[in-house]
Amino acid sequence: MPNNPQQIDTLIHARWIIPVVPHNLVLENHTLAIHEGHIVAVLPSHEAEQTYSADAVHHLKRHALIPGLVNTHTHAAMSLFRGLADDLPLMEWLQNHIWPAEGKWVNPEFVADGTRLAIAEMIRSGTTCFSDMYFFPNETARVSDSANIRAVVGLILIDFPTAWAANADEYLHKGIEVHDHYRHNALINTAFAPHAPYTVSDEPLQRLLTFAEEMDIPIHMHVHETAHEVVEAEDNTGQRPLARLEQLGVVSPRLIAVHMTQLADEEIQQFALRGAHVVHCPESNLKLASGFCPVQKLIDAGINVALGTDGAASNNDLDMFGEMRTAALLAKAVSGDASALPASQVLHMATLGGAHALGLDNTIGSLEVGKAADITAVDLSLLETQPLFNPISQLVYAAGREQVTDVWIAGQHVLKEKILTTLDKEAILNKAREWGELILSSNGLAK
Repeated sequence: MPNNPQQIDTLIHARWIIPVVPHNLVLENHTLAIHEGHIVAVLPSHEAEQTYSADAVHHLKRHALIPGLVNTHTHAAMSLFRGLADDLPLMEWLQNHIWPAEGKWVNPEFVADGTRLAIAEMIRSGTTCFSDMYFFPNETARVSDSANIRAVVGLILIDFPTAWAANADEYLHKGIEVHDHYRHNALINTAFAPHAPYTVSDEPLQRLLTFAEEMDIPIHMHVHETAHEVVEAEDNTGQRPLARLEQLGVVSPRLIAVHMTQLADEEIQQFALRGAHVVHCPESNLKLASGFCPVQKLIDAGINVALGTDGAASNNDLDMFGEMRTAALLAKAVSGDASALPASQVLHMATLGGAHALGLDNTIGSLEVGKAADITAVDLSLLETQPLFNPISQLVYAAGREQVTDVWIAGQHVLKEKILTTLDKEAILNKAREWGELILSSNGLAK
């Protein structure tokens, strides 16, 4: 060892490091050097031991280190509605069950407790950043900051009054207040979150566009989720929703369009020209029979595609490992091509693709020098992932979230040997049970 090794915060020695950039690279017996929340080196383990002295040293001889997973579409607080109204089509599920339940139960306490439950599940599943769309985004931001998870908090906009706001003026005013409060927070970012084309009219969307440009933040929106949505829009306006959004100027590099299951080839090409992003939520789409996002066509057109779970009310989990596997398998069936969406591509979608969509790709999404130390460690020694020929394929096609042992966010060890360090697991469980009993005993909404 040199006479004066550099003193840093953390060294993580691992059997494999999968940095995502360069594409498809697997580094064997390498180490991440971390200081002040950022990656300062990625180097062979024997060199790391000679170069650095660290306050915390971790030897993960059976693990792969990957960038923390980015869940690019969630409704975190809806974890408290998990299993509330399963096996129903989207509009029946929304109009007859979810919206009435939200009207009855959603308040700041509900959002705080539901978000804690979601964050605990996500961290235990290797997710280090999530993009949310829900009411009381101030509560989502507060709880996320306290838990030390990275979040892009959606500033919701919808035409009808809710417990959060009465009209467009109030939605926008309150949303901008949340943005201003967290604008200098290293972990909390914001995006405008107009719910969907069928729930937000032209005038509020136009005002939102102006604010988004001034504030330089993304626009996160459900788009072309179902055939019913598209047909209804054509019947009512003579336009498909994407055409209307294009006309209003919404389709741009700011747009994060979620679901996108109903797309004509010319719409894909136009979307690609605009530089907008798509979030694929395969398990929610399957469960609600919403349709199939043509992921391989989107990628072939040069569109950045990210991955999301949607909310636990329609998935019913926040498991990005399951989402990766489902996305890869579904893409092959939809395209009729077994080589579609290979494992390395779907890992990119779940990490750097999400970071790019959120405008955070200079900060997270890959294990590169200078980026934030958002890291997930996966134990690949279990019998379910043996024998091991290709670590990337094994992560996507065989590994599960139960193999996540450790997670760091901005260098903080938030999951340590499967134990949450910033959240009280038992308190979260107790609150979830209390809410479940309350909702179940109310008026049959859980049936």
